[in-house]
Amino acid sequence: MIDRLNTKPLVRFIREFDPHITVCTHYMPAGIISHLIATKQLQAQLSIVVTDFDFHAMWLSRSFHRYFVAINETKAHLEMLGIPNERITVSGIPIDPVFQQAINREEERLRLGLNPKKPVLLLSAGAYGLGPTEFMVERMLNLNSDAQTVVICGRNDELKQRILQLVDSQSSRFKVLGYTDEMHKMMKMADIFIGKPGGITTSEAIACGLPMCVVSPIPGQEERNSDHLLEEGIAVKCNDLTTLPFKLERLLEDPDRLAQMKANALRFAKPIASATIVDTLLEDCLPPLSFTKNQRAAIVLAAGPE
Repeated sequence: MIDRLNTKPLVRFIREFDPHITVCTHYMPAGIISHLIATKQLQAQLSIVVTDFDFHAMWLSRSFHRYFVAINETKAHLEMLGIPNERITVSGIPIDPVFQQAINREEERLRLGLNPKKPVLLLSAGAYGLGPTEFMVERMLNLNSDAQTVVICGRNDELKQRILQLVDSQSSRFKVLGYTDEMHKMMKMADIFIGKPGGITTSEAIACGLPMCVVSPIPGQEERNSDHLLEEGIAVKCNDLTTLPFKLERLLEDPDRLAQMKANALRFAKPIASATIVDTLLEDCLPPLSFTKNQRAAIVLAAGPE
């Protein structure tokens, strides 16, 4: 109810704009548009793009046209909940098309002042520079490998300055950056990504064939993303940050394993998810689907104790 009160301007805009197709990548606006459709305030198709590998109950809508999901397992889960097969498309998670572009790895490394012959680790603190980045960098100062590390601090300039001071004695091994809109180049030139397994970040990394070292996943959706990455042989998980150097050194000492992880990532990736979603929606002629109260209760029951 609070969300609906706070989104009155958005609801007013949607009703005035009167779209033919709506696409939601978050469950809150999906719930709002589903309500507008169910109450005959909007005549539009509602498609919901699930931006994690797994599906949780907050994504359920009582009126919709189609779900787009990341993997076949999630489609199977939705089918078992009672959602018709023809309403579910395995598209992958949409990412920017630039992640499909090839780069010259050696040139990009040289541009950043890195040695093109030595391995490169990419440590990301996200767009806002949050998380235990300093602690991880402090641990990585103990790496016995000759690997170079690019640290992305996002928009947190204070973090960037603290990291620069922290690595001063080993500045030749670290490249510390703030916010960048060239993450596709960073991921393409790196050998291992170190960071949280958010749905978008993970999809970008695997589209680049970049093995991951998962750290500090958010309980729930990011932990489940991590489970899929581990199951597919794309990532290792560092449960205790004190062991981060150990985890990374084991990977760097095993080039065959790294190569297999890269191949696994490329096989698992769906870099054209955005195009798949658009093409599907433009051709979609299905009428809206609405669940009754009893059907919704049955779906909740089928979803189990979670």
